[in-house]
Amino acid sequence: MGYQRGLSLLEGWLPWTVQAVVLLLFLVVIVPLVPLPAAWSRRRRPVRRPLVRLGVVAVLGLAGALAAYWAFQGSGLASDPAPFLLWVWVGLLVASVVAAVVVFGPSRWWRRVLSVVVVPLTVVCLALVLNQWVGYVTTVQEGWGEVTAGALPDQVDPTALPSMVGTPRATGAVVTVSIPDTASGFAHRTEDVWLPPAYFAAGPRPTLPAIMMIGGEFNTPADWIRIGNAVQIADQYAAAHHGMAPVLVFADAGGTFNNDTECVNGPRGNAASHLTGDVIPYVEQNYGVSKDPRAWGVVGWSMGGTCAVDLAVMHPELIDSFDDIAGDAGPEVGTKQQTIDRLYGGNAAAWAQYDPATVLTTHAPYANTAGWFDDSSDAGGGMFGGHRPPGAPGRPPGQRPPGGFGGGANGANAGIGGRGGGGGTGQELPEARALCSQAQTRAIACAVNTQPGRHSWQFASTAFSDVLPWMSARVEAPGTPAKA
Repeated sequence: MGYQRGLSLLEGWLPWTVQAVVLLLFLVVIVPLVPLPAAWSRRRRPVRRPLVRLGVVAVLGLAGALAAYWAFQGSGLASDPAPFLLWVWVGLLVASVVAAVVVFGPSRWWRRVLSVVVVPLTVVCLALVLNQWVGYVTTVQEGWGEVTAGALPDQVDPTALPSMVGTPRATGAVVTVSIPDTASGFAHRTEDVWLPPAYFAAGPRPTLPAIMMIGGEFNTPADWIRIGNAVQIADQYAAAHHGMAPVLVFADAGGTFNNDTECVNGPRGNAASHLTGDVIPYVEQNYGVSKDPRAWGVVGWSMGGTCAVDLAVMHPELIDSFDDIAGDAGPEVGTKQQTIDRLYGGNAAAWAQYDPATVLTTHAPYANTAGWFDDSSDAGGGMFGGHRPPGAPGRPPGQRPPGGFGGGANGANAGIGGRGGGGGTGQELPEARALCSQAQTRAIACAVNTQPGRHSWQFASTAFSDVLPWMSARVEAPGTPAKA
């Protein structure tokens, strides 16, 4: 976990210091526009003109913040409200661009240079606040590893695997793979497979179970490894079980960082066919993973959580266990009509095909499917990131706190964090309870689990650590009676 140690980007002194310094520099830039008492000022020009310029900076900055806020509200990117500071820095970014223009003429050369420098620095602050909300990069060192594409924990060269068999390992091994898109035609990035120590044991290799790992909308396939700590968690589990653990398959459900496919087939790509028709057969054929659907599970966070329950209810012939971590009621990218238009090209029948509740309504009782729903027990809401008690007026039940900046139970703040569509309700917990109740009517054993925490990768990591023993027990012993 060394790459996750170091200077925190989520809390502590660094993000606050950077924001304070940049705010101070911005104030230095606009000083010439602030009217001062005559005794304090050496200006020879009238005050009116600087005041007009200051008004332009302030009005356009406020307009930019409000425009971004309303655009975000209608985008369907997240059901959790963004922290107030996000909109503050959006406004300051617009204001800094305007200020760089209006102070350029009447200011000294050093202030002109500073006005230009402040613009990218404001972008850095906006990125810091966004990252605090999402919990995407936890430390400076981790961010550097992302930028430089540093090695993943346990990563080995795939060509070295044959020579490693028969040599005992204390940890598993991660290999990066290029899976053909034969069944889907889905343009995707390289994906990763974690092989437990048992894979390398001398003698006949056991037929191993597998768990597919799916991240959120804004993601890379390796995010479960770099940020979600999945490999370290799996290594710890394997160490406690004589090297045995499921193979972890870190699949690409997006194709690009910001392509919100919701794991369906549609105009954004045949993501569903890639996961079921490309990924699963490839892993079975190349790593000796069991072809028994009872030996396959799926864990997803945010958009990936929605994918997890969708794959399980649509494909019990392939996947038998699931963990939906803070997913939505179904694939969503806004309202129902927006979802139909954006995900399915206007095809309402396709929406019904991928909606878990609709699938459950028409499906025969399931033979052995079981799953968990993991959601936050925190409550809060509002544009300004304020916290209200459960049931308070103006906050839908079950909605997570949107922000503020501090620790939180999992070290990050509420936010999109790779959210899927998000819809408009912000009620993953009530939706999970409703979906679990409906699943139980179709003989799916399920449970809804809650813990404090925000919609962040840190919450996802804790949830995966909790569910791994349960899911491993199911996939390692196919035929065990379904229970959650």
